[in-house]
Amino acid sequence: MKSHTKKIAITGSIGSGKSTFCKILSGKGYTVINGDELSKELLASNEEIRNKIIKTFGNESFINNEINKKYLAEKAFSSTANVQKINSIIHPVVVSEIKTIFDEKEGKEKIIFVEAALIYEADMEGIFDNVVLVTADENVRKERKVKNGNMTAEEFEKRNANQIPDSEKKKRADFVFGNNSSFDDLKNKAELLIILLTSKTK
Repeated sequence: MKSHTKKIAITGSIGSGKSTFCKILSGKGYTVINGDELSKELLASNEEIRNKIIKTFGNESFINNEINKKYLAEKAFSSTANVQKINSIIHPVVVSEIKTIFDEKEGKEKIIFVEAALIYEADMEGIFDNVVLVTADENVRKERKVKNGNMTAEEFEKRNANQIPDSEKKKRADFVFGNNSSFDDLKNKAELLIILLTSKTK
C-alpha cells in the first residue's frame, strides 16, 4: 500500500515572500507547483479560458494569440467585480489541473507543495492537507514590490485591496510564518516547516 502524499499549500499576500519561501523548499529537493505560473500557462494555452476572457474583457485581451498582460491586468484589477470575474474563469481550471498532478504523484512523494497567492480567494484550501501562510507587514510588502521594480505603489495598492486581509488568513491557516526579517530567518522557518511536516509523515 502506497503511503499518502501530503499536499501543502503555501500562500501569502502580495510581497509577503512566499515565492522565496518556496524556492527554499524546492532547493531542499521538494516538488513545488507554482499555481500562479500554472494560471498563466492555462491563460495562454486553454482555448475555453481564452474565449471566456475575450468575451468578458474584450478582444484587446490577446494580441496575435499572445496575452496582452498590461491591458488584462489593468482591466482585471480595476474593480473587485472584475477580479471575481477573471478568477471565476481561471480558478476552476487551475484547481482541476492541480488535482490531476496530485493524482499522478500520489504515493510517489512524501510531500508536494503548491505556491498560490489566492488559496482562500479561490476557495481551494479543501484540496490540501495543510495551508501555510507567509506574512509580512503591509509597508514591508509594498516596499519590496516597488523596490524590485515589479510594480508601482498604486499597482500594489490595487492588487493588495483585492486580496483577503492577512488577519483573516491567519485564522484559517494551519501554519503562519512571519517574514519581516532576513532571508536566513525565512530559511530557518522553511526548515522548521519541513521538520514539522516530516515528523507527521509516516
